[in-house]
Amino acid sequence: MIMSRIEAPRDEDAAVTGNLVDRLLSGLPTEAVVVDPDVTVSYANDMASFCPSGTPAVVVLPRTVEQVQHVMRTATELRVPVVPQGARTGLSGAANASDGCIVLSLTKMDRILEINPVDRIAVVEPGVINATLSRAVGEHGLYYPPDPSSWEMCTIGGNIGTASGGLCCVKYGVTAEYVLGLDVVLADGRLMSTGRRTAKGVAGYDLTRLFVGSEGSLGIVVRAILALKPQPPQQLVLAAEFASVRAACDAVCRIMEGGHVPSLLELMDRTTVKAVNDMAHMGLPETTEALLLAAFDTHDPAADLAAVGALCEAAGATQVVPAEDTAESELLLQARRLSLTALEAVKGTTMIDDVCVPRSRLGDMLEGIERVAEKYALTIGVCAHAGDGNTHPTVCFDASDPDESRRARESFDEIMALGLELGGTITGEHGVGVLKKEWLAREIGPVGVEMQRAIKTTFDPLGILNPGKLF
Repeated sequence: MIMSRIEAPRDEDAAVTGNLVDRLLSGLPTEAVVVDPDVTVSYANDMASFCPSGTPAVVVLPRTVEQVQHVMRTATELRVPVVPQGARTGLSGAANASDGCIVLSLTKMDRILEINPVDRIAVVEPGVINATLSRAVGEHGLYYPPDPSSWEMCTIGGNIGTASGGLCCVKYGVTAEYVLGLDVVLADGRLMSTGRRTAKGVAGYDLTRLFVGSEGSLGIVVRAILALKPQPPQQLVLAAEFASVRAACDAVCRIMEGGHVPSLLELMDRTTVKAVNDMAHMGLPETTEALLLAAFDTHDPAADLAAVGALCEAAGATQVVPAEDTAESELLLQARRLSLTALEAVKGTTMIDDVCVPRSRLGDMLEGIERVAEKYALTIGVCAHAGDGNTHPTVCFDASDPDESRRARESFDEIMALGLELGGTITGEHGVGVLKKEWLAREIGPVGVEMQRAIKTTFDPLGILNPGKLF
């Protein structure tokens, strides 16, 4: 029934859309319903390359839970697909519209409802910006660790939907580890609460964790209870240069094997360092083949950096430079955060991969990426959450060149195949969306796909929630 609506003739489409809009307006303010095609087209896709998107029938921007429920009841009654969206900073096409859908943008639901220093929790709506929450809890001496590179733009709801990570995951973990409970509007408009606000709780199946990373395919998150930590001391950063990516990865293995717990352990290859310098003129050492950044937020970070610096030198570092203060540390971190933006400027278009391998195979992964770049005659820069084994190979290409675009796509697939071969996963934090549907099936196998589809059917029997994503 969904497809029959999508493929209907134009005059019938108009009638269906008109009926849909009228029904939506019966429970929503006029300003929350957008039908101007010049505006709705801007909601068609996220930031992923090579991911098809459709034309939404309408964009809805609710401000309350009740308004979200009305949208879902209407969608269920009329059998219209719904694509939930946050800030659309995602990199897998998970927020891409389908033809004739309702785009449900949750950016207007942006209130921080509670910050509780005793229980160490925050209660927020899905449209809250990650950086806004981080600063707000910081005023209470608290810390919300998940920090995606897009933290100044991305929303908590989007972070939950894609199970996003960030620079600090090596010590503090990913979004899933901070989501204690959720309020979720189901496909038929019912409101369900999952999880808890207590420090402990094991009642029933962990439905909260099920929704984290579900990419809006099981329900619409309208409220989240998030765990917080005490604000750690300011971190200090060390930069180590290496003559090869293999040596830098050896240093990563030595650091982790030695029992050290850095708050950050990031790697930038030669291509990435040059791109950042070209864009921001930051004076990073372009003679290096790999730059490793290690940080500690302990009470004596200088001592920790000295110990890690010695391990880097033992692994073959050509130079080790600890930051003298937090300002210098922040400059180095800013260089890392600029990596993906800088690589995009190399050719104008990028495909950003997100392959995670065991730390012990990180060197094999990076050397394999170098071979792929040579094979396809492409520029592929790598920045990585090295302490997690989470690599972001970024294929730089000219989208106006069909042959180069083809090679970019083929290299992307080859990198994912390499990750699986090394015992890794096709995505560490960006999600599956449209981009990696085929690869999800390869990773989890036919039985895994069957069980995941069964879960999807239980929560969304009509298949109207973010159709065409994941599998």
